[in-house]
Amino acid sequence: MLLEGRVWRFGDNVDTDQIIPARYLNTTDPAELAAHCMEDADPEFPGKVRPGDILVAGRNFGCGSSREQAPLSLKAAGVACVVAASFARIFYRNAINIGLPIVECPEAAGAVAQGDRIAVDLGAGVLRAGEASFRVAPFPEFMQRIIAAGGLVPYTRQKLAKEVQDP
Repeated sequence: MLLEGRVWRFGDNVDTDQIIPARYLNTTDPAELAAHCMEDADPEFPGKVRPGDILVAGRNFGCGSSREQAPLSLKAAGVACVVAASFARIFYRNAINIGLPIVECPEAAGAVAQGDRIAVDLGAGVLRAGEASFRVAPFPEFMQRIIAAGGLVPYTRQKLAKEVQDP
């Protein structure tokens, strides 16, 4: 799975309250969450992010509460992938569960700038930024299937439907 997009750059310790402020958690509508995604960290983000853009951050991205709305708001805003030096463990799991690919790569996280165009090959485990190339842990095949299905729930539904058809 190859993802290519324009970079939005953020620093270290971006917590879930910066990703989607708690004052907007009274809705479960992904479009409404997307309209406020990252607005406390960068007020221009919700109005300027485009489908396929890639968010790049420093260490400990997604720290704070375990709210699933954080990765959901990013995905609904059109973010194709998040690259960071490291992720909070619960954010990592929530992102995969809702079908948002995330990649740990401290070298790339420190090397790319706002507005750069990068490509992330999840299967091959390669991130390209201009002439530079970085190794990342490739996504296992089953995780790529979860991402392609749109998350763990749609993946499970597809798998169960197939088992019913082909017992």
